[in-house]
Amino acid sequence: MLHSTIVQTLGLLVIIIILATIAPRIHVPYAVLLVIGGAILGSLPFLPHIVLEPDLVLLLFLPPLVFSSAWFTSWRDFRREFPAIFLLAIGLVLVTMLAVALVAHLVIPGLSWASAFLLGAIVSPTDTVAASTVLQNFGLSRRVTTIIEGESLVNDATGLVAYHFALAAAVTGTFSLPKASLQFFVSSIGGIVLGLALAIPVSWLHKLLHYPPSEILLTVLTSFAGYLLADSFGMSGVLATVAAGLYLGRQSANFFASDTRLQANSFWNVLVFLFNGLIFLLLGLQLNMVIVHSAQLSFIALLGYAALISLTVIGVRILWSFTSMAILRFLHSYFHLRYQVSDWRYTCVISWAGMRGGVSLAAALAVPSVTASGQAFPAQSLIIFLTFGVILSTLVIQSLTLGPLIRLLGLEEDHSLGKEMSIALQAVTDAVGHCLEELQQQDWAPQGFISLLSAFFKRRKNLLAHLAATERDTVKERIQARQRVQNELRQVERRTLIDLRNSDQISDEVFHRIERELDLRESSRIF
Repeated sequence: MLHSTIVQTLGLLVIIIILATIAPRIHVPYAVLLVIGGAILGSLPFLPHIVLEPDLVLLLFLPPLVFSSAWFTSWRDFRREFPAIFLLAIGLVLVTMLAVALVAHLVIPGLSWASAFLLGAIVSPTDTVAASTVLQNFGLSRRVTTIIEGESLVNDATGLVAYHFALAAAVTGTFSLPKASLQFFVSSIGGIVLGLALAIPVSWLHKLLHYPPSEILLTVLTSFAGYLLADSFGMSGVLATVAAGLYLGRQSANFFASDTRLQANSFWNVLVFLFNGLIFLLLGLQLNMVIVHSAQLSFIALLGYAALISLTVIGVRILWSFTSMAILRFLHSYFHLRYQVSDWRYTCVISWAGMRGGVSLAAALAVPSVTASGQAFPAQSLIIFLTFGVILSTLVIQSLTLGPLIRLLGLEEDHSLGKEMSIALQAVTDAVGHCLEELQQQDWAPQGFISLLSAFFKRRKNLLAHLAATERDTVKERIQARQRVQNELRQVERRTLIDLRNSDQISDEVFHRIERELDLRESSRIF
């Protein structure tokens, strides 16, 4: 059994590597290709069927993925865009749940209100993993990226809380709106408080550790600890993880040494890629199982219901996105809300970036087969099929058409990050220059060494000023020429270093140390 599990896992990893390598070459988000590839593989009769356990997504994959997204989220941008994030993460989830419940109950024969609301709660939140994976392929405005990723971070919590109440109502047959509203508020605030209560002492603990592997392992444990701690108290584990990730990501500059930060970034990049790949591949592998479970229903009717629910989800998002921006524009004009409403073209992108993913499917698969009275749960197979239909519609169709939509709207890549980097690097270089001037006045400072450093940083300042000026150059040929010069210089450095190693003039240890310096310079795009 264990041997079979290991072999299957290794096989999944091989498939992930192959499909993720192919995806950028055919200009398709790797998440989409993994889902499609998984669906094809799952339909092959000679391959073993792999079941996606709900707890695998909610307890193993979700905490570190949410934590990582929160860690690398800009608190400044998140705070600035919070009005839009709030309207999408709270308002849109609730409106979508109501709309889906209404449409499903009216159109699908025999579907109770409780089951309809359960379906609405399952498909209402967008997916953190899907959003971040798809958006990384486009050079979108930071405002748009922050809003979409911030929404997906928060609305997982909204959707899961609504899901638990809808599930309880469907299983027990009872529901209290005042009680549910109060519990939602308490769960949200409690999750945030518990996440911060965990993150603050963890940040202190990081300052006591001086061994990068231990510190990196602590970040992984923190992601699970925040989720499980809040969940054990009946609070929102997602919001606890988000709060802990935002706080520690903001404070990491104060407790991470440079080596730890570099290793942590590399580790988390691989971990996020691994978990993303497994989620989307396993998601595709469930298609055959979903079809089999729904075999007692008319397949044509199922496709029609899935298309209708998907159109409802997509349509409500489009309407709500423009409505929420109109609300923010009204508040900005008449109540002087300090919020700059984004361009209507960016609102179009936001309205079309409502991808669903593994969290929705995990919630659907977690629906029990029997109610509290021992009777078969009504419409369990139907809910699973419709959820999968919404996931495929939003993830595949919207992801593949998002790029053409961006080009159609004439949106340019965001260059604000490069401008801020230039400003920051020049400010840092100026500060070092002032410090060196002060050190020249100190008797203990080696003046020859100080002079060399001063000359080096002066040349660096001139180079940064030149690069900042040429970054505004829009002539493609000149940009490509500068990039070619930089690449040529890097290749000369690497070839020389390899020749020294191969001729035994330097040891492998020296080779790897200098190679690391070259890698750092190349990754930072700074000479």
